[in-house]
Amino acid sequence: METRELRYFVAVAEELHFGRAAQRLGIAQPPLSRAIRQLERRLAVTLLDRTSRSVTLTEAGEVLLREGRAALDAVAAADRRTRRAALAATGQPGLVLATKAGAATELLPKLLDAYAAEPGALPVEVLLCGIGEQERLLRDGRADVALLHQPFDSTAGFDFEELTTEGQVAVLPAGHPLTTRRHLRMADVSGLPDLPMPRWPDSDGRYPDGPGLPVHDSTQLFQLISLGRAVAVLPESARPLLRGDLVAIPVLDAPSVTTVIAWPPHSRSQALAGLVRSATRL
Repeated sequence: METRELRYFVAVAEELHFGRAAQRLGIAQPPLSRAIRQLERRLAVTLLDRTSRSVTLTEAGEVLLREGRAALDAVAAADRRTRRAALAATGQPGLVLATKAGAATELLPKLLDAYAAEPGALPVEVLLCGIGEQERLLRDGRADVALLHQPFDSTAGFDFEELTTEGQVAVLPAGHPLTTRRHLRMADVSGLPDLPMPRWPDSDGRYPDGPGLPVHDSTQLFQLISLGRAVAVLPESARPLLRGDLVAIPVLDAPSVTTVIAWPPHSRSQALAGLVRSATRL
């Protein structure tokens, strides 16, 4: 398979519409259709079920979409990391660390200060990203290292070290009846008719179905909660970010959240190794 064919197929599989996929790719629709048919003939499988009204993925198509995304990410990562290595060789080195905006608010400054004190430490560029984006940035080579949060982010295919584990709290608008409680359980907050749980995007930026409003960052989330439109269960470390009109109550049976530092397993960067050592010593 060629990367061009994979790129074409992923576009069609994500859009489920040849016209929109062609527009996204900047090509005409007939050559796109021919490329998909050629790919199906080469693989001897049907990837897409087409009717005059719809396009759907077959089981084989679902597999190729998943594998194709990973393959395209790997190609893009190889391109970016090769170019970054060339920059490092010409005296422009540095590390790029991706982290979710508003997460690890206490850990991140300590980590950067600890690493900066190491002999031979390099500059660290911090990419503050939206929900779930740091995993994608690490996979496609835009970041050298990332702070991920289990069980929400996947560490599949990465090397990683666990840094901290914490409980979770329910964040409610001040004045809500539940704010008088010392602690809560997930059943107390998961079915509130007046305060639905928000919908977070997955690693592909897609929102699951549900009654809650879609959110993409902590600022938007806290605004919705303060307006009485949502409730959220967040790691304990979110407390310092809360405004005066929000209240955090411990949730006893919420799953623990573990922050990890993750990096590509094939990395041979001494600078990255130094950053990981600094993180694990904290």
